[in-house]
Amino acid sequence: MPSTVRHRVQTHRAQLRAQGLRPIQIWVPDVRSPTFKEEARRQSRAVAAAADEAETMDFLEDIQDFGDEA
Repeated sequence: MPSTVRHRVQTHRAQLRAQGLRPIQIWVPDVRSPTFKEEARRQSRAVAAAADEAETMDFLEDIQDFGDEA
C-alpha cells in the first residue's frame, strides 16, 4: 500500500532531524508587493542622488560578497 503524503513528510522530517537539523519558520518581505517595489525604488533613487554615490557604491560592492572568502 502506498504511503500517504503525511507519512512521507514525517519520515523526511525525521531523517533531517537525525542529521541534526531542525525546522524553522522565517518571515521575509514579499518582493512582489507594490509597497516593497516602491520602497526599493525610493531607496535606489536616494542612493543615486547622494553626493557620495561613488563611495556608497564602492562600499556596496565591497560587502556584496561578505563571507565568501572562506
